[in-house]
Amino acid sequence: MEDLLRYFQNLSNTQKEQFSKLENLYKNWNTKINVVSRKDIDELYLRHVLHSLGIAKVQVFKPNSKILDVGTGGGFPGIPLAILFPKSDFYLVDSIGKKIKVVQEVVKALGLKNVKAEHIRAENIKGKFDFIVSRAVTNMDDFVKWTRKKIAKKQKHELKNGILYLKGGDLTEELQNFSKATIYNLSDFFTEEFFETKKVVHLPLKYKP
Repeated sequence: MEDLLRYFQNLSNTQKEQFSKLENLYKNWNTKINVVSRKDIDELYLRHVLHSLGIAKVQVFKPNSKILDVGTGGGFPGIPLAILFPKSDFYLVDSIGKKIKVVQEVVKALGLKNVKAEHIRAENIKGKFDFIVSRAVTNMDDFVKWTRKKIAKKQKHELKNGILYLKGGDLTEELQNFSKATIYNLSDFFTEEFFETKKVVHLPLKYKP
C-alpha cells in the first residue's frame, strides 16, 4: 500500500479503504481458487495492483467511459482501475468461470458499482468500448482479432480509442505488424526494479460497425 499511496496521492478515503481490502480478499480467495500465483500473493500491491495502474499513468479515463478487460483472470487490471476511476464503467470478462466467481465476490466485497464481471469468451461480447485493457493474455495479432469490432466510434480521450495492453520484454517482433502502436515504459513512472521491463502498449483501432 505504501508504494501505491506514493504514486497515487489524491485518493479519496473510500478508494484508500477499497485498495487496502484487496490483500486480505485475495489471500482468502487464493486458498480456495488459485487466481494469483503463490509467489506473487505477498507482493500483490507491487506485481498486480500497481502494475495494473500503470495504464492510468498512460491514460486517465474520463467519466462515463466504457472499458473492457479481456482475460481479467482474478480481476487485473480491471479491479484496480475501477477503484481509481469510479465514474467509468468496467466490464471484466474471462473464459474461466471459477476466476470470474472470485472477481464477482471481490467486486461485491468492495462495493464497486461500476463493474460487471462475466464468464464469456471475448469473441461473444456485445457492445462498444472506448478502451480494451488486458495483461498479456495472448499475442497482439490474436488479441486484435478478438477485439477489433468492439471499439466505440466517439473519441473522448487524448489517446485514440483502442487497446491498452500490459506487456513485458522485447516487443519488436510481436508488434512488427502494428506500425501505429506506441510503447510506454513503466520504468518512466515507477522506480521499482519489477517495472524495468514492463510496458503499456497503446494500439489505436478504428470503429467497425
